[in-house]
Amino acid sequence: MKFTDTHAHIYSKKYDSDRDDVIRSAEELGVEKIYMPNIDVESIDAMLEAELKYPGVCIPMMGLHPCDVKKDFEKQLYVMEDWISKREFAGIGETGLDLYWDKTFFEQQKEALRVQVQWAKEKKWPLILHCRESMDETIEIIRNEKTEELTGIFHCFSGSLEQAREIIELGFLLGIGGVSTYKNGGLDKIIPELGVEHLVLETDGPYLAPVPHRGKRNSPEYIPLIARRIGDLLETGLDEISEKTQANSQGIFHHFER
Repeated sequence: MKFTDTHAHIYSKKYDSDRDDVIRSAEELGVEKIYMPNIDVESIDAMLEAELKYPGVCIPMMGLHPCDVKKDFEKQLYVMEDWISKREFAGIGETGLDLYWDKTFFEQQKEALRVQVQWAKEKKWPLILHCRESMDETIEIIRNEKTEELTGIFHCFSGSLEQAREIIELGFLLGIGGVSTYKNGGLDKIIPELGVEHLVLETDGPYLAPVPHRGKRNSPEYIPLIARRIGDLLETGLDEISEKTQANSQGIFHHFER
């Protein structure tokens, strides 16, 4: 069985001591590819180093995380726009909105998101969306910006069934991770209503580790645990979860050769 981790910060310093081991272990468990969302200008070098060291396994995207939208966000976006003019990436992200940590730059977050939406449309690359405590606000912007070219993933989905259905109607997939294994995560009620057709697997490593590793560093090695949980909720075998989430992952990302 093969799997894809559609969202992991494997270039993070939290993997510096054992990145080789983590990736080898993930591969042994069937995790073929790890898609890396960018965070800010400072994270680009580490992300591209991981791509260079693990070609065809660690695959970069380009974007500005909403929590890193500060006064200098336009300068950061200028640097990133230069990068996407010079080479290809698998997607634009992670971008989006975050009302959990700090609301100070919320208007700037919305502006930065709209800029990155335009990049995704122009390039026909998927948009990887972060929407913590801001699901309705993010959906509204995507609804207003929607064109045939615009697609992507609402990463770390933890919203309502109504929100999930609206996201699917907009042509986006739902990224399902460790929260699906949490007792009060809420996804146990939603996933059975949706099926696997609109889902992709993710860890968001090093954050949000699944049970029984909750509270520890998350890792692409845990993708099969998340897949098994989805299979249990859908009363479906792991083979089918693997097959359908792999097809969804392959269909959503921009593929390129380096």
